[in-house]
Amino acid sequence: MDFLALSVLTEAVGAGSLAAAARRLHITPMAATRSLSGLERELGVRLLHRTTRSLSLTEEGQVFLAHAQALLEEREAALASVRPAETGATGRLRLTASTAFGRKVVAPALVAFMQCHPEVRVDLVLTDSVVDLVGEGLDLGIRIARLSESSLVARRLGASPRGLFATPGYLAAAGTPMQAADLASHECLALAGAGHWALGEAGQQASVRAEGRFTANTIEGLHQACLGGLGIAMLSRWDVADEVARGLLAEVRLAEGEPEPLAIWAVYPTRRMVPAKVRLFIRFLAERLEA
Repeated sequence: MDFLALSVLTEAVGAGSLAAAARRLHITPMAATRSLSGLERELGVRLLHRTTRSLSLTEEGQVFLAHAQALLEEREAALASVRPAETGATGRLRLTASTAFGRKVVAPALVAFMQCHPEVRVDLVLTDSVVDLVGEGLDLGIRIARLSESSLVARRLGASPRGLFATPGYLAAAGTPMQAADLASHECLALAGAGHWALGEAGQQASVRAEGRFTANTIEGLHQACLGGLGIAMLSRWDVADEVARGLLAEVRLAEGEPEPLAIWAVYPTRRMVPAKVRLFIRFLAERLEA
């Protein structure tokens, strides 16, 4: 099967037009059109509805698109398996990360990585939901969590220590808690459905009830509420370093100790034939986190 035609199809769907696909692939619009037409003749079906202003997949095209993407990924993995590592990363890197960590850490790392590897293109999905990497066709997930058992391969990239933080204004008005029991009289900003905080070292942790008038389903929401002076939030140190340095937030230290630290993980579907773009970015991100 013609890999150029497969590329034209996937790029056209992503870019919204054959002309844009041709620009991305560095071919003429006529070559893109002929390539796609040849693929449709080979399959015996129409894959795209095309007008002068719009482009959309046919029912058959929707079914075939996943296969086209898989064939292109397999081709890239096959080439990467025999390509010397020093040739660098190429192709499209599809990855996901949490909203806050993705915005503050992963996206800047990707910018630097793409400058080092100009043949790489990136699709970054930022979400605080756990994404099915295989089902969504993603190469890599960057997660901050306690990982549960799964069929995915995981590599630990570093630690993600956390703390309790509030604005100096809130603490001046409500008082600074010294012990976990003091939190009962404070506004605790917690994730929806997570009404307890674990404090102290592993094996000796105290579970503290965290209640307040405000909850959110994302850390970003809690961060903004905390900056607004609504109460005390458990946040990652990398997330609040700038605000603490500028005096916008202050850390609340309790006698029971700090919140349990989490770990930063790179997870990917398989150890077999891991593409250079994935291996090199994992190494690149790990080095930035260590710096």
